[in-house]
Amino acid sequence: MALSALFVSPVFAITVAPVELQVHGNPDELTVSSPRFHFLTGKALDRLHDGLSVPFDAQLSLVPATAQASPLQRAFNRFVVSYDLWEEKFSVTSLRDPRTSASHLTASAAEMWCMESLRLPLAGVNSTANLRLRLELRSAETKDSNPLLADAGISLTGLIEIFSRPPRSQQQKWTLESAPFHLLDFKKS
Repeated sequence: MALSALFVSPVFAITVAPVELQVHGNPDELTVSSPRFHFLTGKALDRLHDGLSVPFDAQLSLVPATAQASPLQRAFNRFVVSYDLWEEKFSVTSLRDPRTSASHLTASAAEMWCMESLRLPLAGVNSTANLRLRLELRSAETKDSNPLLADAGISLTGLIEIFSRPPRSQQQKWTLESAPFHLLDFKKS
């Protein structure tokens, strides 16, 4: 009589919810957050830990939820992130007028500061339309002579040019979208 043993190993299933873009608003503008989204990772984080500053280009677009159409509104910004090797804290500067900055931040707080600094104006947008917000973020090219930066700050034309071309292989790139919403949802409060 032969004995056979059946070894059953437990199977673990992990469900990872997608990173979602959360929309916040008032009658004049929309902002976003995504507590589970992290972009201070990989090559960008390595460069920061090497003592280099890392610029990130961000575009927040308001788009129709049901059709592939041109954005109804856009907001652009360039953030420069640096890392203090002694304090092990991050600093962030927004290059959009008016320039703002924050320092002594954890990585998560620096990421949150960048996202919350993006503000999308709502002038002229139909409040009953079914909409989505799309965030595109990329690490800026390091060898650029930064033609989009002018003495007065950041060039809107330059940022539009950046987002109209595909990212280069050395660039990190992320795209997040919100769930569909109506502007009326934000105007009630």
